Amino acid sequence: MVMTNVTTMSGFLLMGFSDIRELQILHALLFLVMYLLALAGNLIIIIIATLDQHLQPPMCYFLKHLSLLDLSFISVTVPQSIDNSLMDDGYISHGQCVLQVFFFTSLAWAEMAILTVMSYDRHVAICFPLHYEVIMDPSKCKWAVIAVWLSGSISGILYTATAFSITFCRAKIIHQFFCDIPQLLKLSCSSDYLGVIGVAVFMSVMAIICFTSIVLSYIHIFSTVLRISSAEGRSKAFSTCLPHLFVVSFFLSTGIFEFLKPTSDSPTAFDLIISIFYTVMPPALNPIIYSLRNEAMKGAFRKLLMGGEFTRKKIFLSCC
Repeated sequence: MVMTNVTTMSGFLLMGFSDIRELQILHALLFLVMYLLALAGNLIIIIIATLDQHLQPPMCYFLKHLSLLDLSFISVTVPQSIDNSLMDDGYISHGQCVLQVFFFTSLAWAEMAILTVMSYDRHVAICFPLHYEVIMDPSKCKWAVIAVWLSGSISGILYTATAFSITFCRAKIIHQFFCDIPQLLKLSCSSDYLGVIGVAVFMSVMAIICFTSIVLSYIHIFSTVLRISSAEGRSKAFSTCLPHLFVVSFFLSTGIFEFLKPTSDSPTAFDLIISIFYTVMPPALNPIIYSLRNEAMKGAFRKLLMGGEFTRKKIFLSCC
């Protein structure tokens, strides 16, 4: 790996996974496969949800924005990491690092927010089916999505402004494959990083509130599902809801663990794997768990492959 004077250089040096050339190539290939899978899965969902007007009820509207978030989220870190591994050069400029931190934190929070909205949508659809169209009318859904994107932008601005207001006085080496905020804080040798800690604590509390809201929604869903007389209906509801809850729990727990655990000058393979769990895995798995397991989505996907025409009739039904 190209080594310069890492103390005085304007940018940062991302150490990545290994200094061994063969392992760098392997890492690049694995990341490329994951990126292409995430790219294909999320693009398919966006195309289907846009072209097929039958898939315009709230849940599918939210799925389209979740896919857009996932596509953007994985594109913030993975392509840069692939390029660094192939070029055997972990250097990233100061401006690139600023943009990476902004978009990473913005999209991470927006993803958490839209998952919360989607869980509420499922709660209303299953627990209050007769009032679903009134509660989840199109105008409210649009405002919910606007709030998701705005809250993500605010989160990104807060994190970026506080993270890059600190003075970096140590060697600008980041033991990660992207500009990770805990690693950036480690480069400060004064107390001017307290602003970032404050933002991180506040956003962690908000994330826990969102997670609590999601759990309560699913508790109500499960209690309603258990009263369904049809065993097939119960099985379908559980097979839909349980994977959703697992993905949210996995994404949130690994992210909070990474942000709150003490940083190390010599991170282990476990530390890097944890970072993969909340940066790479969710965007790759969400299309399968949230959408491609959906019968309506699978039918629309088959129609897309066979070159059939999508229906233009809008039906306000639950996509799931």
